Amino acid sequence: MILIVASKKDTAGLNIQKQILSSYSFMERQERFQSNPTYQIKIDAKNVQLVTLNDESVHAQDLPDSFTNLELIVFISRHSSFSGTPTLSVHTPGNLAEAELGGLPRKVSVSPANAMREALKTMMKLKEQMKLDYEVCYEGTHHGPSLDVPTMFVELGSSAKQWGDVKAAEAVARAAMEAIGQFGNRKAKAVLGIGGPHYNSRFTEMALESEFAFGHMIPKYAVSKVDSRILTQCIERTMERVETIILDWKGIKGEDKQPLVSMLTELDTRFEKI
Repeated sequence: MILIVASKKDTAGLNIQKQILSSYSFMERQERFQSNPTYQIKIDAKNVQLVTLNDESVHAQDLPDSFTNLELIVFISRHSSFSGTPTLSVHTPGNLAEAELGGLPRKVSVSPANAMREALKTMMKLKEQMKLDYEVCYEGTHHGPSLDVPTMFVELGSSAKQWGDVKAAEAVARAAMEAIGQFGNRKAKAVLGIGGPHYNSRFTEMALESEFAFGHMIPKYAVSKVDSRILTQCIERTMERVETIILDWKGIKGEDKQPLVSMLTELDTRFEKI
């Protein structure tokens, strides 16, 4: 089963949910979840359910306990930033270090690299078709929950103005549904990305223009916090097999480069600098 998740505390998520329900043939179920209505649809034999949480999505650590046979969880959510830059983004949740915003310390969720790439590509296509003045990008792995199920956040940001943007919410809704519809069909090469800013335009470009699908991404500010155990976790907790690590070399602090290369050499995983 594939689960789409919104939160009652998230205006953007509710707007994206509204676009999904108005554009796709979901049927309301008899069962409720946390006293909220639930919906379902079949997409190419995939059973898809849509639920609403009472709490913030980042705190949904126990969500999988309420469902069986989960194959993928897609959180539809707001994105916030101090800059307020209009942004359509996608990332895997989890914590590379301490759990500052939900989830578990030093534990990342399983990353569905190809599903994230599908959402990213769809958002970029719709940005152009719908003439949306938004940036489209990957984000680094951050915030909770830390789940043992392939999990992704598809987000609309970065301020209240964008959270209420109906056209942008439609683009995120369609991107989430396209990722679900194509789930399991795409075979781009899964990679781990390390370095660069939290919003990594180079990794985004590579995914859009080549057959690379980024799973976990460790931004520049987090490189010094990771060790070989976290690196191994990011590789192993990617749904697809990761055979290559992409280093945004100029986007890694000088003092972090040699320790990182030493760890990667010990892991015996191929890496390349861009």
